[in-house]
Amino acid sequence: MVDDFLIARNPEPDSRLPYLVRIPLGEGVVLKTKDVWPRTSKLYCHRTDEWPQDADIIERVPARSCTSRGAAIDLVLDRRRESRSQFVITRIRGGRQAIFWQTARTSKQARPNVDLPTARAQGVADLQILVDSHERYPWRFTHQQAVTQRRGLPCGDYAVTDGDQIVAAVERKSLSDLTSSLTSGKLTYLLAELNDLPRAAVVVEDRYSQVFALEHVRPAVVAEAIAESQARFPSVPIIFTENRQLAQEWTYRFLAAAREELRMGGATDQEISTMAAGNPAPAAAVTSREIRAWARENGWTVSDRGRIPVEVRRAFERSA
Repeated sequence: MVDDFLIARNPEPDSRLPYLVRIPLGEGVVLKTKDVWPRTSKLYCHRTDEWPQDADIIERVPARSCTSRGAAIDLVLDRRRESRSQFVITRIRGGRQAIFWQTARTSKQARPNVDLPTARAQGVADLQILVDSHERYPWRFTHQQAVTQRRGLPCGDYAVTDGDQIVAAVERKSLSDLTSSLTSGKLTYLLAELNDLPRAAVVVEDRYSQVFALEHVRPAVVAEAIAESQARFPSVPIIFTENRQLAQEWTYRFLAAAREELRMGGATDQEISTMAAGNPAPAAAVTSREIRAWARENGWTVSDRGRIPVEVRRAFERSA
């Protein structure tokens, strides 16, 4: 009997695989994995013993079908987008078993086949990067010499400050998200907001060539919209970085370089303050515990664990 496909946070705090997935096959197959969906590349998975009783579930999706076919498990979910995927069991160096989670698209995706550098960016040790509190599955920058702090950012998903002003920001997009934002017109407003910052960019976790492989929208329309956006906002580049890993690396180095440039040679403190006017660094993010306490005091019903509903967060922000 087909059951729900579950995604939860891995309770092991130091694990390099921060998520758990439960595949509704037999008694349930539980795997650790790096992300919640193989969007731009295959995801490595590792078997684990059992599903935790108090699992912090972040997504529950009904499964239309889940079948085992040789060394693969085919999964079809009951949703319009990102519905089909496959778990492939294989052998790697030394005969060790490995499991990879892939989609039809990621199985064809070329690997960059590069080793990312470990040298710190622009001489900055432990660059502090602000991460928008609404970012659902944020980058951790674990490979880079950076620390992150969750805040509610006025624009962009990742930012750095100089003093109390945001001086550079990056908006992260998957190709599907970029396409949706372009065709709906939302990207124009986003670029206008980013354009008000001293430095800003949009980074896409995919290759530009994939624009011309889109199926549900005319590729020429998307390509033209990208070109028009760049012509209108030339100071906010749209960068295609091939995959999530390279997008994260590019963002780290861009934010460090942008802040250093503005500090050392590109602008004086007064110019930075003028350019960043209206974009002060937001106050430190409150904890989920504080939001839950506020919600209960004001008549909202919230659970002790799991995600806080968006409407509760928005009500809390309006009351602040």
